[in-house]
Amino acid sequence: MFRLTAADPAVALPTDLATAPLGPRLRPGASLRWLDITKYFGPDTGGIRTYLLAKAAWVAADPSLAQVVIVPGERDGVADRDGTRWYQVRGPRIPGQRSYRFLLDGKRIARLLAHERPDLVEIGSPFIVPWLTRRALARREIPLAWFYHTHLPRIVNPAGEAGSAWRRGAEGLAWRYVRAVAARCGGTLAASETVACELEAHGVPRVCRVSLGVDLDCFHPRRRGTASATRDRHGLPTTPLVVCAGRLTSEKQVHVLLESWPAIAQATGATLMIVGHGPLESSLRARHGTGSIAWLPFEHDRGRLADLLAAADLYLAPGPAESFGLAALEALASGTPVLSVDCGGAAELVRRSGAGACYPVGDRTALERECVALLSGQAAALRGTARAFAEAHHAWPVVLGRLLEVYRSMVGADRE
Repeated sequence: MFRLTAADPAVALPTDLATAPLGPRLRPGASLRWLDITKYFGPDTGGIRTYLLAKAAWVAADPSLAQVVIVPGERDGVADRDGTRWYQVRGPRIPGQRSYRFLLDGKRIARLLAHERPDLVEIGSPFIVPWLTRRALARREIPLAWFYHTHLPRIVNPAGEAGSAWRRGAEGLAWRYVRAVAARCGGTLAASETVACELEAHGVPRVCRVSLGVDLDCFHPRRRGTASATRDRHGLPTTPLVVCAGRLTSEKQVHVLLESWPAIAQATGATLMIVGHGPLESSLRARHGTGSIAWLPFEHDRGRLADLLAAADLYLAPGPAESFGLAALEALASGTPVLSVDCGGAAELVRRSGAGACYPVGDRTALERECVALLSGQAAALRGTARAFAEAHHAWPVVLGRLLEVYRSMVGADRE
């Protein structure tokens, strides 16, 4: 059975990646060998980490595949795990983002790429990394895939046409940048149809729709059977529970939820649990930290997070810039309906599943209305619908099989 573990692929062997001898290629007879490179990976990061670990678990079960991963860390290091080689390249922390580090050392990256000679390289972050990777490949005929995890134009202008003049101008510059990166890649992978269509509408070439998946065994409605113990562990009352998990940054729009919460709590008696940390944590807690709101740091243990999602009566996804909405999918797999802002990847999951509702960006009145309606009885009737959708469309083996089809088509096209 496919199983995504939560174990950190801790780089166990410190080494100087600039000068130390590098090991032989893993699985030299593999029919497909790719390299993932991203700055968005660390011990307490979210969706991209989950995606890379899922790919590693897939590779571990298929000896015809081999994977190399390059991520930043405090120091250089390397570890081999079941067909995947993890390189950690030392890099400084990104100011204001304690979970992330820069990937800046072009010489180390070039050395690793030259040594590993992958059939394809997938870029998982939009800044610096694409350009360092292109330079590192030099004249080597290796196709590049850009997985569009970060929806830059929607981050700078969440409201779209309703945004201010300067935000619309910044969005235009962001689209120019997206097109510049995509033009240098053999394909841009989008995890949702919504984002794929938006990319194509703005002139991004060679867009491929490749969804993300969920660990259906870990995130499962059976965990609702221990909901009382889960609530006790976190000191939560027996009132209705709403969960929102993610980094506390401006693009996640958590402040809209928090500003709406007093009215929702008064109407329903519900408790809101915010799970995560980020640069806005202190200011959000200072302004909204009292009342029927509980705060939990980033949850490293996937099983404990799954317990919490299954115990919830509703999951709330307020971020309009989500390229997919993996946490929302994990809630659906847990049998928990989702209330989402009406744009981005999470909204698409809600609409396709029929297991929840959406509200317009920034519309606190609509958020309150939909949340109260769902907590007043609608949500309970949608639990089975939520789970059935996740099972039918988002098992990791299914979506990763589609990803490998895209990889092979790009590699084949490059060799013709």
